[in-house]
Amino acid sequence: MDFTETKLKGAFIINANLLEDDRGGFARIFCKNEFKKIGHNKEFVQINQSYNIKSGTLRGMHYQEPPYSEIKLIRCIKGVVYDVIIDLRQSSPTFLKWVGLELSKKNKKMLYIPEGFAHGFLTLEDNSELIYHHTNFYEPSAERGIRFDDKIINIKWSSNINCISEKDRDLPLLTSNFKGINI
Repeated sequence: MDFTETKLKGAFIINANLLEDDRGGFARIFCKNEFKKIGHNKEFVQINQSYNIKSGTLRGMHYQEPPYSEIKLIRCIKGVVYDVIIDLRQSSPTFLKWVGLELSKKNKKMLYIPEGFAHGFLTLEDNSELIYHHTNFYEPSAERGIRFDDKIINIKWSSNINCISEKDRDLPLLTSNFKGINI
């Protein structure tokens, strides 16, 4: 496994090093010892799958407040998505900065997202699917989000947005009062 840190400290792009032969392929997508090398020392306790029918579907930007903050490991298992994270850690030098990258079945990249980040994605192909590993359980009372088109963050989405839930469309914009998440 190869880990490449993004410009947001603690967030990594992971290449699983696919081994292929006449039968097909094999890739190790998680190894506790390998993940320890990047400082990961928590157990994944929940795995979710997101299925998205249409290209242009946006989900996000979601996070959970402490003490329910979570590390996420994201992998696209079908189709293509433009995956985006925002650093919300109040003490971070990259506070309110974002990174976006393509995750796809073909490129087999994964994204490791530390606690204190918002996450979302835009599908670039019909029938795109993602698997999420979480280090904390979903807690509705801690669920928060930032609107996808927030002008303070100013995400440059890679494609047109055709489908978004009412819940995500109604997420709040940031204000100058937002001080971030204390992790």
